[in-house]
Amino acid sequence: MKKNSVLIVLFCLIVVFAGCASQEERTFKEGIVLEEFIYETAPFPSSHAGTIVETTDGTLVTSWFGGTYERDPDVCIYVSRKVDGEWTEPQNVADGIQNDTLRYPTWNPVLFQVPNGELQLYYKIGAHPDNWEGWMKISEDGGVTWSEAIALPDGIIGPVKNKPVLIDGKIISPTSTEEDGWRVYFEISDDLGETWRKTELINDGYDIIAIQPSILEYPDGRLQALTRSKNRAVLQSWSDDRGETWSEMTKTSLPQNNSGTDAVTLSDGRQLLVYNHVLPPGEKVKGGRSPLNVAVTKDGEHWMAALELEDEPEQRFSYPAVIQTNDGMIHILYTWKRVKMKHVVVDPSKMELTPIVDGQWPEKSE
Repeated sequence: MKKNSVLIVLFCLIVVFAGCASQEERTFKEGIVLEEFIYETAPFPSSHAGTIVETTDGTLVTSWFGGTYERDPDVCIYVSRKVDGEWTEPQNVADGIQNDTLRYPTWNPVLFQVPNGELQLYYKIGAHPDNWEGWMKISEDGGVTWSEAIALPDGIIGPVKNKPVLIDGKIISPTSTEEDGWRVYFEISDDLGETWRKTELINDGYDIIAIQPSILEYPDGRLQALTRSKNRAVLQSWSDDRGETWSEMTKTSLPQNNSGTDAVTLSDGRQLLVYNHVLPPGEKVKGGRSPLNVAVTKDGEHWMAALELEDEPEQRFSYPAVIQTNDGMIHILYTWKRVKMKHVVVDPSKMELTPIVDGQWPEKSE
């Protein structure tokens, strides 16, 4: 009996020390299974605002805008597909050429796969977000070839940065305007993109200053929108009627640096957000764009720290896009230092979660 007692004590000590070691080894990289660039060289010096989708046949397709720099007239929409484990060369699929003497930049492409149907590419053309117009192209072969440009109906911009969601057979497109304050609303199509209608604006644009929402779906049927903001926090709004009306915006417990975010509902019911966990200094509304983080929640209110994708100081890692593919893997695309687009694959079963307390990202130990 005495020998058995000693063995039990030794076993307990091993478990305790193993637990301590596990805590000490927390790197916020747990679950990352692949990191890669979409391209190494490109015919443009700067890129930004990526989007990613899984097509009906399981192919990954990405898109972004590239050119001299954001707002320059030569900025075009590029597409790349992952074929046999390799990304294809960036393909220029859309530009802002109006005529022989006038050209505008393109902005913020967003890909959407109609179930068992066409692949849609939404984008914007205009000198500035205050006056850009919504356009789209369609691919019937999973992004290999694209239609001519199709103008969206007057007053319809399309998804402004983040992907639409399909709810009860209707596409809900998260969008916003900037010409009269930063204001969020949603464009809804009941016929998979043939016609559109708009919800009411859900914030005033001056006290609550938000753009670029993403949409999450909860098991009880509620929808949550999470947004970029100038209010020093990721903002949220809730819908109890499947996206037709939305609640007044409130702050989440997560900081915001006035930069784009994206979110996705996972197949296990959890919600995942990719964002910069950065609080601007003092009372400022804009902060740095490093680190780039991943947080997870079950209820939309209490957040857990999962990943730190990038943490190099004084650099810009921004404008994430995130999806979960049919094999369960999480795919994140983001702007890497404004010169490349980076793709990260995460196995959600291998993520480790640590509570975010009082808005503070937990310390890592390497």
